Amino acid sequence: MTKDKYKITINACFIGYIVQAIVNNFAPLLFLTFQKSYDIPLSQITLLVTINFTVQLLVDLLSAKFIDKIGYKVSIVLAHILSAAGLISLTVLPEIMPSAFAGLLMSVMIYAVGGGILEVLVSPIVESCPTDNKEKAMSLLHSFYCWGHVAVVLLSTIFFTAFGIENWKILALIWSLVPIVNAFVFAKAPIAPLIEEGEKGLSIKELFSSKMFLVLFLMMLCAGASEQAVSQWASAFAEKGLGVTKTIGDLAGPMSFAVLMGLSRAFYGKLGHKIQLDKFMSLSCVLCVVSYLCISLINNPVINLIACGVCGLSVGIMWPGSFSKAAASVKNGGTAMFALLALAGDLGCTAGPTLVGAVSGAFNDNLKIGILTAVIFPILLLVGIYLCRKLSNKGN
Repeated sequence: MTKDKYKITINACFIGYIVQAIVNNFAPLLFLTFQKSYDIPLSQITLLVTINFTVQLLVDLLSAKFIDKIGYKVSIVLAHILSAAGLISLTVLPEIMPSAFAGLLMSVMIYAVGGGILEVLVSPIVESCPTDNKEKAMSLLHSFYCWGHVAVVLLSTIFFTAFGIENWKILALIWSLVPIVNAFVFAKAPIAPLIEEGEKGLSIKELFSSKMFLVLFLMMLCAGASEQAVSQWASAFAEKGLGVTKTIGDLAGPMSFAVLMGLSRAFYGKLGHKIQLDKFMSLSCVLCVVSYLCISLINNPVINLIACGVCGLSVGIMWPGSFSKAAASVKNGGTAMFALLALAGDLGCTAGPTLVGAVSGAFNDNLKIGILTAVIFPILLLVGIYLCRKLSNKGN
């Protein structure tokens, strides 16, 4: 009966990751529209992405301090309200502020705070719920970000085709209904304590003095980097490989990557009780290395494109698997641990594409060489799994 009581909480967490997918992936679909409508240079438009993820990184860093003080329920409801407010602001602030760009920037910052809190809180809330298999629940949870990403791109594309991209404000308001409704669900849903009564969560200093946590921090960084190093460039591969338009390229590249990543997470979410997490993660790392090598060393555009999709399949378990290993390995990690792991993952999401871009630039924009250097991330993650096992056996 207790487990049934928390079904609504787990379902709300699933929707929470769809909300995060909306705030991260809706505005980028409108960048060219913003450029034309508000006469904003593309250099400023791309700053919106940087600001979004920078604010989320800051929230990851600061949330360890403030979330425990105001409580999980208030924080998760606030995250949804801010996410909705940011989306609604996109339709209002650029019109009423002296500078349209300042209005867009303000809107992005509002929903970025919401997205950052969601990233920190959703996983520990699911972890705290009484479920039979935490790894399965975590993997299934993270698959919803992928499905949210796919839904945002597909449904928005259908809306723009049917009603015209000039009506994007109506769609922004429609997407804002998702966090509004979910805020009400979370307000009613029971939330179990992450740490047993009478016990105290570890401090940031205590976490960083733990060898196990340091290995897990590195694993999360490598998980984010392995995922984003290829997904950021998947559209370019699709366009070059198939000689298609950017719209079809986006569907064939990033969409296939997101779908296969989601399928990998959903697969483990359904059958995780039959598969050992370490084995599944290790095989995924090996498959990721193989996909990177196929992308960078084989001079066949179609094989390159298939390898991009396989890469999506291989990275699926890395992020949720690292979260699950941390929850199982570090006793009383608490909010601080989940906040720092989210920070590590986001740093990886920045580091992966940055390394690929920097190395590619040094070799006359040769993306293949850039992606070849990023093979270090899945290799380091594999080493991390091995070190975790050794430290567990030693009891560290």
